[in-house]
Amino acid sequence: MEYFSSVPVFITLFLLNTAASEATCGFKACPGTKQNMINVHLVPHSHDDVGWLKTVDQYYYGSQNKIQHAGVQYILDTVVEELLKDSKRRFIQVETFFFAKWYAEQTETVQRAVKKLVAEGRLEFAGGAWSMNDEATVNYQSVIDQFNLGLRYLKDIFGDCGRPSIGWQIDPFGHSREMASIFAQMGYNGEFFARMDYVDKKKRMEEQGMEMIWQSSEYLKNSNIFTGMLYNHYSSPPGFCFDINCQDAPIIDGESYDNNVDKRVSDFIDYVKKMSKSYRSTHIMVPMGDDFQYEDAAVNFKNMDKLIKYVNDRQSGGSQVNVFYSTPSCYLYELHQLQQTWPNKTEDFFPYSSDSHSYWTGYFTSRPTQKRFHRDGNHFFQTVKQLSVLANLTSPQHAEDLENLSQAMGIMQHHDAVTGTEKQAVARDYDRMLYKAIVGAENSARNALRSLTNLTSGQFESCLELNISVCAFTQNSANNVVVTLVNPLAHTSTQYVRIPVENNNYIVTDEKGREVSSEVIPVPWQVLAIEHRSNDTQHELVFQATVGKIANFLIRVLPSPKSVDHEYFPIGKVMDETDILIVENSLVKLTFDTTTGGLKTITMNGLTENIQQSFGIYKGFRGNNGEAKNRSSGAYVFRPDGGIEILRNKADISFYNGTRVKEVHQHVNEWISQVIRLYEGVNRVEFEWLVGPIPTDDEVGKEIITRFSSNIASNGRFYTDSNGREMLERQRNQREHFDPDMSEAISGNYYPVTGQISLQDGEKRLTLLNDRAQGGASLEDGELELMLHRRLLSDDAFGVGEALNETQYGTGLIARGKVHLILDVATEKPNHAERLVQHELDQHFWKFFSKSNSVPHVYKDMIPDFTDFPQYVELLSFEQYSKEQILIRVENFNTNGNVVSFNLYPLFTSLSGYQIWETTLDGNMKLIDMKRFKFNQDGSGSIPSYVEYFYAPHSPMSADSTMDASEFVVTLVPMQIRTFIILQKTIS
Repeated sequence: MEYFSSVPVFITLFLLNTAASEATCGFKACPGTKQNMINVHLVPHSHDDVGWLKTVDQYYYGSQNKIQHAGVQYILDTVVEELLKDSKRRFIQVETFFFAKWYAEQTETVQRAVKKLVAEGRLEFAGGAWSMNDEATVNYQSVIDQFNLGLRYLKDIFGDCGRPSIGWQIDPFGHSREMASIFAQMGYNGEFFARMDYVDKKKRMEEQGMEMIWQSSEYLKNSNIFTGMLYNHYSSPPGFCFDINCQDAPIIDGESYDNNVDKRVSDFIDYVKKMSKSYRSTHIMVPMGDDFQYEDAAVNFKNMDKLIKYVNDRQSGGSQVNVFYSTPSCYLYELHQLQQTWPNKTEDFFPYSSDSHSYWTGYFTSRPTQKRFHRDGNHFFQTVKQLSVLANLTSPQHAEDLENLSQAMGIMQHHDAVTGTEKQAVARDYDRMLYKAIVGAENSARNALRSLTNLTSGQFESCLELNISVCAFTQNSANNVVVTLVNPLAHTSTQYVRIPVENNNYIVTDEKGREVSSEVIPVPWQVLAIEHRSNDTQHELVFQATVGKIANFLIRVLPSPKSVDHEYFPIGKVMDETDILIVENSLVKLTFDTTTGGLKTITMNGLTENIQQSFGIYKGFRGNNGEAKNRSSGAYVFRPDGGIEILRNKADISFYNGTRVKEVHQHVNEWISQVIRLYEGVNRVEFEWLVGPIPTDDEVGKEIITRFSSNIASNGRFYTDSNGREMLERQRNQREHFDPDMSEAISGNYYPVTGQISLQDGEKRLTLLNDRAQGGASLEDGELELMLHRRLLSDDAFGVGEALNETQYGTGLIARGKVHLILDVATEKPNHAERLVQHELDQHFWKFFSKSNSVPHVYKDMIPDFTDFPQYVELLSFEQYSKEQILIRVENFNTNGNVVSFNLYPLFTSLSGYQIWETTLDGNMKLIDMKRFKFNQDGSGSIPSYVEYFYAPHSPMSADSTMDASEFVVTLVPMQIRTFIILQKTIS
């Protein structure tokens, strides 16, 4: 097949016959409709996964077609060619990563033609992010970043016409309320998706509830957003897939014996009439496409042209079906004009089940080490972006390094990347891509720190294996090592720092030469036993650091033992003479039962509660997937074979009783161990778990959980976060809109936990904070559990085509992570203090290592002033938006109370600001220009006689350096995020 062979001719004719005119994109480009008819909006599209069965490059270039036939470059080639042939044709492009890669390869002539198609609304962008992100396992900060990336690219190339107004989340496996809120805060008019619990969908189809108004935030004004569920997944109607990869019959007209026009038209009209019964309006949207379709777009469009013509010809005989090319934005525009009411929605669409035995709750945990690496990537990304602004790094190489990391993180948000639902070879490619981008961006961090400190030749190396207590920089010696700590938070923070070291006597000093109290702690032997781990360092040096934005600490080895003012005990076995072990600091007290080795009670915040922690195993069901009852547990689906097996064997425990750190090391079995840790002055308990290699010698896949059991009378209720932001109440065995099929009572009560899960009664609240996305549940009152790791031997037959059986070094994968526990007084609403702790844990000090025999100092005058930020206001983003523009995003973490206000003027002036303006959440549209559709909910009273819109929820900031400081006041309601662009003064 020869692609684009005739495109130059079409482009030339197209450009010659289209006079330059004002852009007609948006609703001006929408097709005409007809009253008293069913108006069918045909939406040509191709769903192009940014990696899944093949890598992103294999999908783009069309290689490895024996795995899956797909070549995105050819899709875009032929779609553009076909759009140029007929001004009525439409196509929507979703994944900006693929489009940007393709567009960069085109000639200037082709690019001009594409710009014209976009300007005339014939090629429209939907979604617009770098990838179509998952909604269960992503953190909101990363989602905002990848929309910033995609929408900024589209704005730079196409201006206002490139900005989407519709969220197109058609393939993620369930949908979060926070994602809907993000769309609303970006000014989108609505969103559409294609996956919903099968019971919920059936009920909505019967009740004409497939489209609704979603209240996407409990706290934010104007958060309602129109949300639509597609009828037949995101596929073409059955029998009407005209793609070269389909077997459906084309429309055969003319005088052929095989002429099938009448039958095809009748079948389509019957489908439309049936479909329309599930929707409230006289407009319906019919997607025409599927995965990686339109590789030979002429076939698709030629048959759709015929379908449109012959269906509409029936109108002369009384048919009331009117069909035409359209887009999701044009479809929603027509619904907005109708001024009718729609059902309400307040919660989310988790968990998603596709049949009675297929709850898609396994991917909440699948590939736990990749999920952690994804979180580490975001952590480093935020750190290096801030350093780049502080040091004013604007060179092309620096911009390229940051862009590469931004793009890698955008790809990692994809709904088959962070989810862990890709093939193993693709998972390795994602890891390779992210690692390469991090290493590249380390150059920017190094150059920044060489400018921001007087250590102008410092190495400023990062260590990416600190989770297993390995750092190449300190592997041979930690003598004369400078640890530079960068704090991504807005406020000064005090945290404990752990450095892998040899067992020596160390002294740590700060920038003023003052000694910082420290101690050396042994690394658990189970960590030392990890295969292929370098065991040069078998201890960790621990000290407490207080950091504003950047601080340096010098580590030196003492020539002789230093005098200490605290007792130091090498780790030793707990004596058997007593049946309890008490471990406590000034804020928390833990009691352990030495007969079982397990946790017994916790005392903190003036409360004492019996809390037992255990580990358990769910055996993964193995079936042939031929029907629902034979569904296997796999990368997507969590389906246990029977109940849980709680590991009740006695855990061997050891105890380290330091002055500032106290640790209980538990050995549960040959492949599960844990450290339970208290830091002095820290009001929470840290559980650092180590799981793997999960054994499969018995030919049984296993899913490993940790469970915390208490006497808290939670009455079936618990709470989980939505992408790290707002908390949603869950009710065991219940859903908001329908009675779920609970044939799988365990997996059907699992929810995504990206930040925290909690339960409470009238007095006490128990909260777990995690370090990566996991599945979580409360299957009994007073109990919380998190799934830590999964190793399965069968595929669940939902496309990935291989078992989730991760191995490394010839054996099962080992995972290590942390859970933090807080016991506190119950509150009516989620505690904002817990969100602040979670944010601090996510964005803790990033460590850089250099060699020096003295402590370098930080140039304080280069650090902007954040002191005006109120206690619960955090710095969500601080980054270079363009060479002379800085993006700042601030968030109020408070979930209750009054609004807070502070002044940005000190920060504005310290950044040499000339102008400042406020934008939508993504940072690419001035907030004053935001105008999005407002729809009426059922039961909302009388309907206005005119269409309504949402505008900015407050007066957007717009100021410059000539104005009074009072013009720079920022007011935030609880949970509000505001985004600003600062244009810096040009320095000649």
